[in-house]
Amino acid sequence: MSEQRAGLAYGFAAYGMWGLFPLYWPLLEPAGAMEILAHRMVWSLVVVAVALLVVRRWAWLAELVRQPRRLALVALAAALISVNWGMYIWGVNSGHVVESALGYFINPLVTIALGVVVLHERLRPAQWAAVGIGVLAVAVLTVGYGRLPWIALTLAFSFGLYGLVKKKIALGGLESLGAEASVQFVPAFVFLMVLGARGDSTFASHGAGHASLIAVSGLITALPLVCFGMAANRLPLSTIGLAQYLTPVIQFLLGVLHFHEKMPAERWAGFLMVWAALVVLTADALRAARRGRAALAAAAAAATAAGVAGAAGVSGGAAGNGTVAGGTAAGQAVTSRVVKRDQAAEPNTAA
Repeated sequence: MSEQRAGLAYGFAAYGMWGLFPLYWPLLEPAGAMEILAHRMVWSLVVVAVALLVVRRWAWLAELVRQPRRLALVALAAALISVNWGMYIWGVNSGHVVESALGYFINPLVTIALGVVVLHERLRPAQWAAVGIGVLAVAVLTVGYGRLPWIALTLAFSFGLYGLVKKKIALGGLESLGAEASVQFVPAFVFLMVLGARGDSTFASHGAGHASLIAVSGLITALPLVCFGMAANRLPLSTIGLAQYLTPVIQFLLGVLHFHEKMPAERWAGFLMVWAALVVLTADALRAARRGRAALAAAAAAATAAGVAGAAGVSGGAAGNGTVAGGTAAGQAVTSRVVKRDQAAEPNTAA
């Protein structure tokens, strides 16, 4: 139980910090979104490199370098998260905090849609209903905004695709961030050098406080990721999947209550539809997870019963062993199928 409490504390810390990002990025003005993004890339590598030195986890690097396909996927992941980071910084500092939060509300729906289109996954009826409600919500929000909510869609699709690529890379959180930051470092550093040569950099021209806040962006990037990793090791995926909504909820509340962004009736209608879709999706995922766990327990009980029955019926040794082995193998096969179904039912946690 103490492990679960610690996991919840780490999870709330991670999602809480991500949720409070809209308060941090405006502090870096007058730096523009591109300058902030470049500094975030550079300082993230510095922080991750120090962390990897402390924990002495470098073995993965030599293995990764010998795999060109995984390196290409790391580069693609770095490009996608760069788009996501840049759009989010620009959206927040341009007065679109609520729409940026919308992007992370609809991300689970986008992830499901990508699973169907890219991975040819089959959806349950409730999942189809959630996606349909989400599409209708985007249409309503398009009317409410007077334009397609492209900031939210860019954030949702870039992060959804990023999660898809990350699954294929199969690296830990710290290692993955280190690999991606390594790819980002060179273009980011060159951009900052050019910016400085043109006299447009704010890093060295607005005092030590401004420079310190920018440099802290690396720690701000890495810290919630570390907390998320600690939570993921201690909590079920279903709990992580529910906790992920804490981030856009905090962002939405900040946009409405702190930044006083307007919410006309059409936008409220669109957001309510998105939230309804998420309720349907989450309820379905929890039901599927419960059914999976119940079936897993039943399969384990059946395997045990078959083994006991086989052992009790041993007459010459070979026949009994065959019964035990057959019962155990059957139970293991059922268990394997149930585990796979249970995993497929868990909420996506690509974030």
